[in-house]
Amino acid sequence: MIQLQKRLSSAQIIILGFAAVILLGCLMLMLPISTRSREGASFADALFTATSAVCVTGLVVQDTATYWSGFGQTVLLLLIQVGGMGVVTVSSALALISGKKISLKQRSTMQEAISAPKVGGIVRLTGFILKMTFLFELLGAAVMAPTFCGEFGLWKGLWYSLFHAVSAFCNAGFDLMGCRTPYSSLTAFVDRPAVNLTVMALIITGGIGFLTWDDIRAGGLHLKKYRMQSKVILTTTALLILLPALYLFFFEFFAMPLKERIWSALFQAVTPRTAGFNTADLTALSETGLAVLIFLMLVGGSPGSTAGGMKTTTLAVLVSTAVSVFRRREHTHFFGRRIAGEAIRSAATILTLYLTLFFCGGCIISRVEGLPLLTSLFETASAVGTVGLTLGITPQLGMLSRGILILLMYSGRVGGLTLIFAAVSGSPGITARLPQEKLTVG
Repeated sequence: MIQLQKRLSSAQIIILGFAAVILLGCLMLMLPISTRSREGASFADALFTATSAVCVTGLVVQDTATYWSGFGQTVLLLLIQVGGMGVVTVSSALALISGKKISLKQRSTMQEAISAPKVGGIVRLTGFILKMTFLFELLGAAVMAPTFCGEFGLWKGLWYSLFHAVSAFCNAGFDLMGCRTPYSSLTAFVDRPAVNLTVMALIITGGIGFLTWDDIRAGGLHLKKYRMQSKVILTTTALLILLPALYLFFFEFFAMPLKERIWSALFQAVTPRTAGFNTADLTALSETGLAVLIFLMLVGGSPGSTAGGMKTTTLAVLVSTAVSVFRRREHTHFFGRRIAGEAIRSAATILTLYLTLFFCGGCIISRVEGLPLLTSLFETASAVGTVGLTLGITPQLGMLSRGILILLMYSGRVGGLTLIFAAVSGSPGITARLPQEKLTVG
């Protein structure tokens, strides 16, 4: 086993680690004790649900509250926690707790898993991530507990508080509100500040990335002390919440009472990146509104976070590069720093990869299921962005369409570049430079 780990690259360890956890979760969900009927889930349902949980997506083919037993829900919660923190981070944390020595290979894998800039200090950073994760989740559960205990009773309310706090922080989008109306998510709490604010805060905290936390811890409110990456993440995140919230408030939710309108617009601007809860009926949105949500789902969270998607930094690099071209500048800049050409090429590659997966998957599902293309694209954007929002078609999809969503969820969580690097690991690079010739574009 040790020799095998030495031969595998960091990217291969990451993708195989996620696959192993998904398979284990699938087998546990197939146990009779995992379902309320005590018959166990089918392999297809268990695989889809386990993939959605580990990839912190939230798409489901069976209602979480009414189909899965308390044991099954606990399995899902553990899968969400492992998937949100990352398989490598969790395994490294267990090694630290047991007192085992972390090898250089393991440190390198940890670095890639959380998108850290260097190997040095990676063990300390992992410990910090572990502590802050549990702190945020427990605080979130404590704030929501009075509301849920008042609605569902003490013990059920405490369980609901913990489950939704973990699901929100890990950007998973799984909920237990089907006990009222199946697949209803948080629509019953549209105007409840304790739930709305807490879930939004957990989603944003989990989605800005572990390194951004480290900067906030070290620099406090002194933004000048932050890494350039953290400044880009916080700025982009703020804009991706504010602008869509204004659009949703003025153009989509105008029929609601003012209080619900404000909460709905703000909540639906936060949750597509990439949590998957909803407090409003998404099927009532216009096609433009759905397109805005698709864009947010594809962008996703930030590097080294619990969120998926292309990442906020990818969008920021692409936009800044376009601005540089418009202004006829040679380099892309952020906060007085020049961006390396490698980052620009990676951003362009990630955009191409995600758009290809999103569009091709949507077209296939639309053709196979006979569904409108926009509805299918919404579903594939939700899957590849590991969001979990749906227009209600997931449970009715056939096996081929479900298989496509599984592949999209897996690709979106481990990262497109990670899959490519794992596939070509060990391939010799071309060092020779070919002759250059000008190509006109645009």
